[in-house]
This record gives sequence, C-alpha cells and structure tokens, in this order.
Amino acid sequence: MLQHRPTTTVVLAMSADGKIADFRRSPARFGSKVDKAHLEKQIAAADAVLFGAGTLSAYGTTLTVTDPTLVQHRVQEGKPEQPVHIVTTSSANLNPEIRFFKQPVRRWLLTTTAGALSWKERLQTLASTLGTEEQKCPPEFEQILVFETPTREIDILAALKHLATLHITRLVILGGGELVASLLALDLIDELWLTVCPLILGGNTAPTPVEGKGFLPDLAPKLQLIEVQTVEQEVFLHYRLQRPVD
Repeated sequence: MLQHRPTTTVVLAMSADGKIADFRRSPARFGSKVDKAHLEKQIAAADAVLFGAGTLSAYGTTLTVTDPTLVQHRVQEGKPEQPVHIVTTSSANLNPEIRFFKQPVRRWLLTTTAGALSWKERLQTLASTLGTEEQKCPPEFEQILVFETPTREIDILAALKHLATLHITRLVILGGGELVASLLALDLIDELWLTVCPLILGGNTAPTPVEGKGFLPDLAPKLQLIEVQTVEQEVFLHYRLQRPVD
C-alpha cells in the first residue's frame, strides 16, 4: 500500500559477494560505463533522489543527468533538467566545502530539529571564515525538511508523505545500506535495481545493500524478479517487493 507517498526504487551496484563498497568504505567505482549509464537513466526518470550522509561523504558529489537525450526528455515532460537531490541525516554533520554544494542541482536536507540547528550553526561558522565574494554563494539547501519521531529520529514515513504533496511521485534511493534497511523495515520500498559486478570485495566491515539489524527469514521482505539483463560481465537484476493483495 503506497499510503500517498512516492513510488520508491533502490538503485545500487554491488560486488559478486554483495558488497557496495570495500572494507574502507571507499567510493564504489567498480561499476562499468554501462552501469553508470543505467544509473543515470534511473535518476533521469525520478522527481527526486534520496541518499544518506555516508554516501555523500564517500563521493563528495552526486550523479547528475548529463546525457542530452535524457535531459531533453525531462524538459519535454515539463520537468526541471535535474531531479531534486535530498540528503538525509539526523546530525547534518556535513562538510559544506565538498563539491556537492557547487553542483547544478536543487539540494534539500531531510533531518531532525537538532540536525537543522547544527547545519545552520556550521554555515555561520563557515561564513565567518570566507571572503565577501564567497559569502554571496554559500553552500546551502533550498529546503530543510524536519520530520522526527518522538525519539528524535527522522520520521521517514512522514517525510515521504510530505514529498508526495510537493509533486514528487517517483523517488530513487541511492544508499547507503542503513537508509535502505530503515525503508525496508517500514515497507517503504517498491522496487530494486541491483547491478552485480564481476569482482569480490569481502571484508566483515564492508557495507552491503541492506545494513541495520537484519531480518529473520519468516519476516524478511520477499521479492519478485521482474527482469534480468546481462551486459558483458555485469548482471542487472530488477525486483519488485511482494505485498499481499488487498
């Protein structure tokens, strides 16, 4: 049941042993050009993309739509050239000097009350160290969305319902594993695209597509395989979450 929220699709590349990064949590750049094009296509079809602070910290950037055909298709549909890029983090402990804040995208922050305050204080501290010209273009979020539970964690369900009121009907989730786990636990994932890449990373601390506490077999989310594509050495798996028929 969608509960008046956007349709959500997880898009991740992983090693053959199910790791989305190495044990150092380095940026995952092991996907091929085909996989990157596939990811860009999924982003281009979305109204917004959502990712955690850990993912942003690893890369320092977000993936923009650069294919002219995909950009043109978005414009023809009456959409902005780029979807909204939403960072979710309870603490908002983000580096305001990373390249992400200079990319030509609309940036939103999904956080808690404490996180919103922390980010504003961080910007004030940064502004005091910058020159006049730099202060004219401070790193900023177009919107700061605050939704929190009674335990002061991010209320992701309330946040997704709010996004639907902002005409965001299709949301792509780009990781990391903790974010995906929290969404799965609340039954807020509709589809997954997993690219299996031909390498083995290993490592007890290397992250996987779904982190968190995990699920017991009887309660684990069940998937329906929609399609399988093999391109050279990579396998693209498209799943839909199985839900009971009302």
